[in-house]
Amino acid sequence: MRKAKKRHGETRHRPWPLSERPGFLIRRLHQIHVALFQEACGEFEITPLQYSLLSALAVRKTADQTTLAADIALDRTTTTGALKRLAARNFVERPVDDEDRRARLCKLTPAGAALLAKIEASARAAHRATLDNLSEREQAVFVDMMQRIVAAHSNRDSATALFD
Repeated sequence: MRKAKKRHGETRHRPWPLSERPGFLIRRLHQIHVALFQEACGEFEITPLQYSLLSALAVRKTADQTTLAADIALDRTTTTGALKRLAARNFVERPVDDEDRRARLCKLTPAGAALLAKIEASARAAHRATLDNLSEREQAVFVDMMQRIVAAHSNRDSATALFD
């Protein structure tokens, strides 16, 4: 009986290599993508997060900061900071909403739309480079799997995960 308990305990404490942990691999993949994005888009002096915000605004035309935060799956504080930096560079406008003085409505400026048009090819190249070691079929399957994982956990954000 004692040997069985010991073996069970050993199994429970078996080292789990980082290279087999989904969370570690996802974080590394994100780091790699950010580096590839910076290599491809560095001349535009814009982050992947800012690119996501500009892209979301291009689709929505006008949106409040809370909606944009939800669109890009980020907390409102981080989103607001990024929008302030984009506004300081005249890429977005953030006027106070006439109907809700607590909210700001955001939209692309002509300079923001022009930047988005200029960066698009480089940003797409960074996304392709992230997956370039996979065949086209593998890329499609991988993106599909990521979409399924994200959809299955759509009710979670980084703050929720800390307290669950």
